[in-house]
Formats: sequence, C-alpha cells, structure tokens
Amino acid sequence: MLVLGIETSCDETGVALYDGERGLLGHALYSQVEVHAPYGGVVPELASRDHVRKLLPLLEEVFEQAGVRRADLDGVAFTAGPGLIGALLVGASFGRSLAWSLGIPAVAVHHMEGHLLAPMLEDPAPTFPFVALLVSGGHTLLVQVEGVGAYTLLGESVDDAAGEAFDKTAKLLGLPYPGGPELAKLAQQGDPTRYRFPRPMTDRPGLDFSFSGLKTFALTTLRDADNEPQTRADIARAFEDAVVDTLAIKCKRALEQTGLTRLVVAGGVGANRSLRARLQTLLDERHGQVFYPRPEFCTDNGAMIAYAGFRRLQAGLHEPLAIEARARWLLTDLEAL
Repeated sequence: MLVLGIETSCDETGVALYDGERGLLGHALYSQVEVHAPYGGVVPELASRDHVRKLLPLLEEVFEQAGVRRADLDGVAFTAGPGLIGALLVGASFGRSLAWSLGIPAVAVHHMEGHLLAPMLEDPAPTFPFVALLVSGGHTLLVQVEGVGAYTLLGESVDDAAGEAFDKTAKLLGLPYPGGPELAKLAQQGDPTRYRFPRPMTDRPGLDFSFSGLKTFALTTLRDADNEPQTRADIARAFEDAVVDTLAIKCKRALEQTGLTRLVVAGGVGANRSLRARLQTLLDERHGQVFYPRPEFCTDNGAMIAYAGFRRLQAGLHEPLAIEARARWLLTDLEAL
C-alpha cells in the first residue's frame, strides 16, 4: 500500500510517500520561518497562504524522488488537527480532493499521533507497549501506549507547553525566531551553577506539567541581572536545565507508575541534546530503552503523517467526502486499531 502524507497544521508544509513493503520512499519539507520571523511568531493567515503556494510543488518533488506517479497511490493521509484551522483546511481540502479524483480512500490523521508514531520509521523501532513523552511547540503530554490508537493520558501541561516556554523565554532574552533552538544553543555557553530555577510541580504527586512560571521566573531574573552576554547565557542554561529536569522527573514517575521500560520521545523539543542525554541516562539506570525519531522528523513533517495514515488505512479506516478539520482534538478520542 502506497500512501501520500500531507502535513499543514502550523508553519511547515510537509509531504511524504510511505509504502507498506518498501518503507519511506520520499519526503519534502518547507519551513515558513522566514515568513513569520519579522512578526516574532506564526501569523495564521500567512501560514495558510504559504501552504497553498507550496503544497503542489512539494508533491511533485516527492513523486519525482520516489519515481512513482499519482496513479500509483493507494491512499492519502492528511493532518486534520489539532492546529491552526485555516492551515489544516488547506491540507485537508487538498488531500481529500486528490483522493476523490483518484478514486482512492483518504484518512484524517491526528497531528500528535503522527509525532507519537514517528519513531516507528527508525531502526530499531519501539514495540508496544511503551510510555510516550510528546513535547512539541504547543503540546506536552505523557501517554501510555498499548497500540495504535490505544492511548491513556497520564499527564499534560496545565498552561504553557515546554516548547512554548522555550520560545517565550528566548524572546525575553532577545533571541531571533524561532527561539527554542536558539535558546538551547545559547545555553551551551552558560554556567550551570550561577542560577537555579524551580522545577515546577515536581514537589507534589502526579504527572501534569506547568511551564508558564518558569517564563516568569526568567523575566524577574533578567530584570535583576546585568545585561552582559554571559549573564544571558547563564539564564538560558538555568532555564533549560529546569525544563529538562522537570521532564525527566515526570518520565521516571510515568515509567514507575506503568511498570514499563520503553520510552518514546517525539516532538520538536525531543531534538534537544540536553534532554536526550538526561533521558538516556535515566533509561540506562532502569535497564530500559528510549526511542526518538531522527532529528528531521522531530519537528512537523509529512513522513509521520504518511506512516500514521498507512496504519489506519491498512486497518480499513477512511473518511467520508465531507472535509473536516479540528483546531482542538483529544488524542484519547482516537479509535484503537
């Protein structure tokens, strides 16, 4: 089964082809960073327009990579939520219409399920069951995963997600957009002993997260500090250490609570080097395994949507002709395969 995957949930346009026997055949991604950088954040209307401009050229690029034709497709998968509703409707309209024109089934994919299943594209791939830490720009979730669609929510952020906190703190530090990777880069030059930020919600039971207070703590620390470059690096380091420690503490609790020894980490923040090192140490101590997508598949991409769509199309699921997208969509509402 050859499946086309389309991702347009926010500010990256992703297209990929996944074959059930041959694996990933091709993928292409366009980032809108330059479009949104002057505004310091994503402008939804500009994002939607750019998806319209880029989808067809990316589609042709991927077909050329893979050496296949549209007529060879057996199904189309598109991100239907959660995300920016205008951006989602671009991909949903394009994908559903293409499938209809070819007389093949289409399936709507949950953006976070795409991230969760992205490590399945790697070798070795994780096996069920496992605990998943999903840390993207707008979401921070801990999920117990028994199979595709069989998800139990263990904990989530009650305010800012980890990625949002990274971006907002980077803006306070005067770093360019997108701020998360820039803050992580600056933190490498920081002194880990100069400042210590709190580890929010780790002094109480439970697996929920809260990161908005860290942003405020960074703001007050900056106001009381000098404006030297080294000071900004030290604050970046203290912030990153606090986020990494908090995520690691919660992952350890989730593994203890479920009795599982496999951890999957996906989403943009999952590419953070300090987080990867800390979680690797944690799983080594517990004689377990931690799995990640390759760095290029940590951020939004079409490959993860193609794979997630393949699993659902393979199970016989498909969408009616009506085109639907959801700005909000609970991961736990998905049908288990």
